[in-house]
Amino acid sequence: MKKKFAKIHDKTKAEEPGKIEILTDEPAEEPENEPVAEPTPESLEAAAPTAETEAPEPLQHQLLRLQADFDNFRKRTAREKQEWIQFASEQLARDILPVLDHFELGLSDSQKNGAGSAFVEGFQLIYNQFRTALEKNGIVGMEPEGELFDPNFHEAMTYMPSDTVPEGHVVTQTRRGYKIGAKLLRAAQVIVSSGPAAE
Repeated sequence: MKKKFAKIHDKTKAEEPGKIEILTDEPAEEPENEPVAEPTPESLEAAAPTAETEAPEPLQHQLLRLQADFDNFRKRTAREKQEWIQFASEQLARDILPVLDHFELGLSDSQKNGAGSAFVEGFQLIYNQFRTALEKNGIVGMEPEGELFDPNFHEAMTYMPSDTVPEGHVVTQTRRGYKIGAKLLRAAQVIVSSGPAAE
């Protein structure tokens, strides 16, 4: 009686996966004169995956991605830090500007009334030092007299006829405007020319 065994071929054989071969005690048919090629070292190296060719490719892409992400994170953090510094500077400047306005008013009033020259000169020096400190931090006062009225930088308080200033241009400012860098910190309050007076 013949014993029959079932064997499932594994995937490395050229036959279809899942095909069942029945083994018997009878000798298997051998192919006639089929030469068996011996593997050469070159063919073995070409067939065998190396750690340098296959594994590093995905790792290198991951490394490049991580480096790019970190670089973007560093740039974003530096930009956010500058924005916070800018925001803090703007807040401080907005709180200081009314004090500077009152200082200017007091100084101009004391010059008009002819108060003691040493007193006025001392306040003028303090005022200049204050303005210099603001300018060092990028806070610059605007001088809009004679400029074309720009609603982005000027706040029109009233119109006034003027023979010397063309229509639509600033005659004078009633409150100084300030910029921090290129950004408007506070608009200048101005009087705008309505053109020559009607006769």
